[in-house]
Amino acid sequence: MKKIIIKNAFVVNEGTIQEVDVLIVNERIEKIAHFISDSNAEIIDATGLYLLPGVIDDQVHFREPGLTHKGNIASESIAAVAGGITSFMEMPNTIPNTLTLEQLEAKYLIASKTSVANYSFFMGINQENIEEALKVNNEDVCGITDDGLYFNDQHGILANYPDFLELLFARTETLVALHCEDDSIIYKNSAHYKTQYGEEIPVEFHSKIRSEEACFAATKRVFDIAKKYNNRLHYFHISTLAEANLFDNLTPLRDKRITAEACIHHLFFSDNDYTKLKEKIKWNPSIKTKMDNDGLLKALIDHKIDIIATDHAPHTMNEKSGTYFKSLSGGPMVQHALVAMLEFFHDGKISLTDIVSKMSHNVADIYRMKERGFIREGYYADLVLVNLQSNWEVTSDNILYKCKWSPFEGYVFRSKVVNTFVNGNMVYNNGIFNHIKMGKRLKFEKIR
Repeated sequence: MKKIIIKNAFVVNEGTIQEVDVLIVNERIEKIAHFISDSNAEIIDATGLYLLPGVIDDQVHFREPGLTHKGNIASESIAAVAGGITSFMEMPNTIPNTLTLEQLEAKYLIASKTSVANYSFFMGINQENIEEALKVNNEDVCGITDDGLYFNDQHGILANYPDFLELLFARTETLVALHCEDDSIIYKNSAHYKTQYGEEIPVEFHSKIRSEEACFAATKRVFDIAKKYNNRLHYFHISTLAEANLFDNLTPLRDKRITAEACIHHLFFSDNDYTKLKEKIKWNPSIKTKMDNDGLLKALIDHKIDIIATDHAPHTMNEKSGTYFKSLSGGPMVQHALVAMLEFFHDGKISLTDIVSKMSHNVADIYRMKERGFIREGYYADLVLVNLQSNWEVTSDNILYKCKWSPFEGYVFRSKVVNTFVNGNMVYNNGIFNHIKMGKRLKFEKIR
C-alpha cells in the first residue's frame, strides 16, 4: 500500500483556500484534515505552496495517429502534466479521422500504453457516419464533435448545416461539442482581402476574415436549434464578447443544457499581438480585440462562460510559415495554460478559486465525469502543487512540445508548477518525469 501525505499546503477547492494536509493512499485521496500523521507515509512538505485539483482540458489535438511529426499522445501528455493538466479530451481530426468505433478504440489503446495523463477521445461526426456516432457509450466516451473535421468532402463544419443539426439534436442522447463559424461570411471576407493582397494577405487580417460576425452568426444559429431540442450542447472556444452575451448565467451549472468555454489564447492575446507574433497566434476561431479579451474574462467570472480550455493544436514551424492561406492555424498550449491563467490572478483580474472552478470543477461537472475534478475524500488523487512566487522564462530549452515552439517563448511567468499527481502517482517533480504508471480512461455518468 502506497501512502503519501502532502503537508501544510494551501488547498484551493470548491470556493475555499485552507491550509490542510492531504493523505493519498494508492490512487485516491483518503483523508483531508488540518493534521495527518502516518509513519508509513512518504511526506511531501508543501509549506507555502498551493494544492489545486489537476486541470482537465476538454479540447486538445494530440495528433496521433497519422500526424505524429507534430506531436503524439506520449509527447503532448508529458507537456500537459508539466503544466498541471492531469486529464485531457482529444479531438477526432487525426488520420484517419475518428469516425468509427473501431478507430475510436484504437486511440484509447494507444493512450493506455503511452499517456501519462488521464484521457478520453471524442467521436467525430460528419454527414456519412451519424448512425455510427450515435452508438457511442456515454459512460466511456466524452462526447461527439465535428471539431477539425469537414462535414463533407468539400468543406464546412456542422454549424453551417442546420438541417443536419436538427436531425442530430433530435436523436442524440450524448453531449455534442461544436466549433461554430459561418463559412459563407469567412469566404466573403477572404475574397475581399484576396482582391487587395492576393496570396500575401497580412496575418493581422485573420481576425477580419474569421470575424466576430462569422462567429456570432454560427453560434446563434446553433444556439436556437439546440434550445428547441434541449439536448446537451457544448460550445468550443468562444472568442467574442458578442457570443458570450448569448449565454445563461442564472441556471445552476449542472442544470444547464447549453454550456461554453473560452480558450487561453483568446484570453491572453489580442489582435495587437499579430504584428509581433504573426502566424504563431493564428488560430481558428481567430484571436480578436482587447475588448473581447476583457469581455471573455468577465463572462467567465460572471458564469456566462463555464470553463477554460486550450485547443492545443501543434504544428511544425514550417507548417506555420508561408503565405496566409498556406500557414496552418493552431498552436501548442497545454504546458503553459495554467501558469498563463495565474498571470490574471497576479494582476488581480480573477481569483484562484475561480481559476480552479473553470479549469477543473466545472469541466468535471459539464461532462459528468466520475470522481475527478475536485479535492475530495474518495476521489482520484489528480493534483497539482504550484509555487505562486517562482519566476521563470519560457525558452526553447524548456519547451516540451514535440513541435518545440510556443507563442509564450520569451515570456516570464510568475508562477511555476512544482509537482503533478495523476491517480496518486507523482508523474512530474520539478522537471523530472515518472513514466512507470500510465493515466486511466476517464469515465462518465450515463445520463448527460
